[in-house]
Amino acid sequence: MYQPSMFENHHHILDHMTTSSTHKTSESTEVLGKSRLLEDDFETKSGTETTTDAPSGDEQDPNNTGPRPKRKRYHRHTQRQIQEMEAFFKECPHPDDKQRKELSRELGLEPLQVKFWFQNKRTQMKAQHERHENSILKSENDKLRAENNRYKEALGNATCPNCGGPAALGEMSFDEQHLRIENARLREEIDRISSIAAKYVGKPLSSSFSSHIPPHVPSRSLDLGVGSFGAQSGFVGEMYGSSSDLLRSVSVPTDADKPMIVELAVAAMEELIRMAQAGEPLWVPGDHNSSHNHEILNEDEYLRTFPRGIGPTPLGLKSEASRESALVIMNHVNLVEILMDVNQWCTVFCGIVSRAMTLDILSTGVAGNYNGALQVMTAEFQVPSPLVPTRENYFVRYCKQHVDGTWAVVDVSLDNLRPSPISRSRRRPSGCLIQELPNGYSKVIWVEHVEVDDRSVHNIYRPLVNSGLAFGAKRWVATLDRQCERLASSMASNIPAGDLCVITSPEGRKSMLKLAQRMVMSFCTGVGASTAHAWTTLSATGSDDVRVMTRKSMDDPGRPPGIVLSAATSFWIPVPPKRVFDFLRDENSRTEWDILSNGGLVQEMAHIANGRDPGNCVSLLRVNSANSSQSNMLILQESCTDSTGSYVIYAPVDIVAMNVVLSGGDPDYVALLPSGFAILPDGPTGPAGGGGGGILDVGSGGSLLTVAFQILVDSVPTAKLSLGSVATVNNLIKCTVERIRAAVTCEQNA
Repeated sequence: MYQPSMFENHHHILDHMTTSSTHKTSESTEVLGKSRLLEDDFETKSGTETTTDAPSGDEQDPNNTGPRPKRKRYHRHTQRQIQEMEAFFKECPHPDDKQRKELSRELGLEPLQVKFWFQNKRTQMKAQHERHENSILKSENDKLRAENNRYKEALGNATCPNCGGPAALGEMSFDEQHLRIENARLREEIDRISSIAAKYVGKPLSSSFSSHIPPHVPSRSLDLGVGSFGAQSGFVGEMYGSSSDLLRSVSVPTDADKPMIVELAVAAMEELIRMAQAGEPLWVPGDHNSSHNHEILNEDEYLRTFPRGIGPTPLGLKSEASRESALVIMNHVNLVEILMDVNQWCTVFCGIVSRAMTLDILSTGVAGNYNGALQVMTAEFQVPSPLVPTRENYFVRYCKQHVDGTWAVVDVSLDNLRPSPISRSRRRPSGCLIQELPNGYSKVIWVEHVEVDDRSVHNIYRPLVNSGLAFGAKRWVATLDRQCERLASSMASNIPAGDLCVITSPEGRKSMLKLAQRMVMSFCTGVGASTAHAWTTLSATGSDDVRVMTRKSMDDPGRPPGIVLSAATSFWIPVPPKRVFDFLRDENSRTEWDILSNGGLVQEMAHIANGRDPGNCVSLLRVNSANSSQSNMLILQESCTDSTGSYVIYAPVDIVAMNVVLSGGDPDYVALLPSGFAILPDGPTGPAGGGGGGILDVGSGGSLLTVAFQILVDSVPTAKLSLGSVATVNNLIKCTVERIRAAVTCEQNA
């Protein structure tokens, strides 16, 4: 009885792709032939055999003297017999002798007939199974052959990653030749920058760069996360922190990493230029109902245009891309210097950059400027609220002046150099183009392209973050424009003397603006959800829960010594941001919300305008307390607004110290504990939504308001924080929130 062999070693199909199809075809034919023999055998052996003699008339063969042989007569099984055996076969394909005898007795067959029927049935089923499996294997073989052909075709069209030319010898098309020429040009630029960087490899860090390396900061204690202000650290904009957070954990790149960093920076520069200058189909118009020129990046077109980049978007991250342009009142040289100096960069963008540090300088540039400068950096980007997690990035920054005189500064992430490859945020090529214009102005085109996991953003801030107003190019450009106006006003010399409140002394203006800038930076870096913070939530319900933390202030002339308790909360109110901003900055309405003013009359003593918008100014306020036994208190306040958000930040100041500042003295020794408000729109909308003017694209017309206080609860740095102090600050901030809500809502309804 024939029993075909099964195919074995199915996992080695790939090793026999070129021969298996022929073998399987011949085997299929063989199995089919064998199957027909088995079917004939099944009909023969499963029938009933009877022997009969030849009829008498034919008993003798006329051509043969001997008798004719006896022939067999075959009888097919009845339909009932076949059905019974089929049913028994399903239950038991291999019956034993006892079962065969019992079955033969029931069906009126011989036990041998039953045995043959089951044997042939098993063989027939096996043949059918093998024919089916053969068909499946043949189909898999065809698929593998087709896939192999595709691989061969792709290999034939592959390009060399080093030179950009074809990976295999063959005829080169015009496009391939053009790409080789372009790649050769980029290679020359890489070699030039590498030669410059080689001068700095192995040398000790300069004293100016070493100042960026932060000293060890004591770790936070338990409970409310006590930190230390200490002296101003090289971690720009940082007032406190943990030695174990991510920004500190990233190490300086090794010499083996530097060639790859240089090559990545050059490629990122090329991508930024094209992203900044391209139109459709790379950038397509956004919502036509929007009140500004909103553009959306075509992701499919981006992947086709820039296939190499920094790789595909990691799982769990989503892409955010935006582009914005503006004319700013600053020349291109100063703009480049701001972007390439980490201290100035953090100062100008203190509302966005909460912390930053330069890890390594691969090139300082050539010809006495930043052309060709390369820096490896870490930074933390924020929204001024504890409800929006910060975005930490490890990246290289590259500055270049192009042949047409345009400057470009680009960032691109270096996540593959991290100690851990896991990242919640990374920067694809992002940065700006700066074009020189007459009269000291510059045209800036800004591109922000990031990939981020924003699932931890609180629901009330999600529309703002998703719109791109929170971290996008519009916010960077609006902040830059406002800060350029601030710097221009600080250098103004022709100040009219008609208003008695206006400070006309250049030295006094400069000192007061410097003090206000330090106050704003201190507030912005302390109000967000940085990884260096240790916020503790005091309650577990509602979106405006109060979060608190404590810090120790020691040996810092810019802050009063002792235990400082910081408290912050964020909430939504159905009032346009412009109205909230005007209410909070107006000294005449201050008594409606400021509990510490104790109902006293607030009077503006001096102010400095910081731009075209009257809301951008620095003021010195005096609180005339109703209680004559209390000494008068001075308040330094800066208010600023642009199209993406507003701030009102203030701090009590000593009268004697402020007299020194107004006369042009050093403001660094004035102790400040800033408090204040950050006001953001609740999301984008069309021109009909929001009302109230001032801030564009204000969503439903509501505001996202963050309130933050810093209070010295004990003048002894080693003292223990009492629960009573925490309860007092908690009640203070909640009472302030309720007063603001009642006042602005009443004004809105009126």
